[in-house]
Amino acid sequence: NLTIPDQSQKAGVSQRIGLTDIEIHYSSPLVRARSIWGDVVPFGEVWRAGANEATVFEVNKDVVVEGQPLPKGKYGFFILVNGEAWTMIFNKTWKQWGAFKYNEKKDVLRVSVMDKEVESFSEKLTYSIGDDGTVSILWGNRHINFLVQEKQ
Repeated sequence: NLTIPDQSQKAGVSQRIGLTDIEIHYSSPLVRARSIWGDVVPFGEVWRAGANEATVFEVNKDVVVEGQPLPKGKYGFFILVNGEAWTMIFNKTWKQWGAFKYNEKKDVLRVSVMDKEVESFSEKLTYSIGDDGTVSILWGNRHINFLVQEKQ
């Protein structure tokens, strides 16, 4: 049997910040000449923050995300895109396909950040984590950052 890979390849990134491990697992879709923001990712709807299965965000210690506490654990990571304001959502249900069974009542944390349009263009959705705990999401011409810090 010939197994054909998914168009949106599995990807992951991890970083240790002090004594805290941050891991993000996602499927990385390509732009493929599509209109992303407002079309592939509709405004005002919860997005799985990747392709295929929901994106998974995991921390081995309690952290602070954009100044708000997030207990250690594994979360479904979703994004609600509303123009320039983006809501990062950490949900108890991490094992699910897309956001089809997303339940707002299972949200553990929501934080809002602003996106920025960038000159460079990223064909594939890419996550990175800086040494300071800044999680960056880059896709198309949009760049989103949020800060994850150890809980003091």
